[in-house]
Amino acid sequence: MTLLRDRDLVRAFDHASGTYDRITALNPGHRRELLRSARRLRLPDDGAATHVLDLGCGTGASTRALLAAAPRARITAVDASAGMLDRALAKPWPARVRFLNLSAEEVVTAQDDRPFDAVFAAYLFRNVEDPDAVLAAVATTLLRPGGRLAVHEYSLAGPPAYRALWTAVCRGVIVPAGTATGNRALHLHLWRSVLGFDTAPAFVSRLTAAGFADVRSAPVAGWQTGIVHTFLARTRRDPAAGDAR
Repeated sequence: MTLLRDRDLVRAFDHASGTYDRITALNPGHRRELLRSARRLRLPDDGAATHVLDLGCGTGASTRALLAAAPRARITAVDASAGMLDRALAKPWPARVRFLNLSAEEVVTAQDDRPFDAVFAAYLFRNVEDPDAVLAAVATTLLRPGGRLAVHEYSLAGPPAYRALWTAVCRGVIVPAGTATGNRALHLHLWRSVLGFDTAPAFVSRLTAAGFADVRSAPVAGWQTGIVHTFLARTRRDPAAGDAR
């Protein structure tokens, strides 16, 4: 199973950026479920005095969900694809939102006012070369002690029926739509990367192994139930004592 990686994947997203919003709009519940995951961060006081990192923001749909869920938060949104960021920047945003052209790996070494109070990552971890390294960096460098993480990701539930449903949707809708817009390689990557990625229980285990506490998964609604999940976790307040609270 060949997947796009590194610069090839970034170039594919650059190429698809012009039609990306139109394609995702065909997915019933796409924006609604992003908002559901953002709200599951449960940021207090509408996000006041909170700095949130939107890791892999794409064209800004996840950023918009964060704004709706925490309208008083300060948001730094990053993405490796300049083309996707151009689409995000063309939209209206309040001054407390900024966008940076950085990969998930580059954020760790960027000079910034981290640590963040929360990190939101939508459709990211299937697409990074080393998800364990990125998760470890989120846990130890990007998030403050007790900081919150929400991952919105294609991660199939265990039963084979979900793999069959995902394949049927990809063959019948996703890959043909990608072919029609000249982005077949990226949509094939989406199909195959989901099949090759962690199941929901496996990603929970991956988060726990990375040092997160209070790890759990929650389903989304609609046809994506069992296909997309929200994963929630916190960094430990006192790592030396191993206290998850």
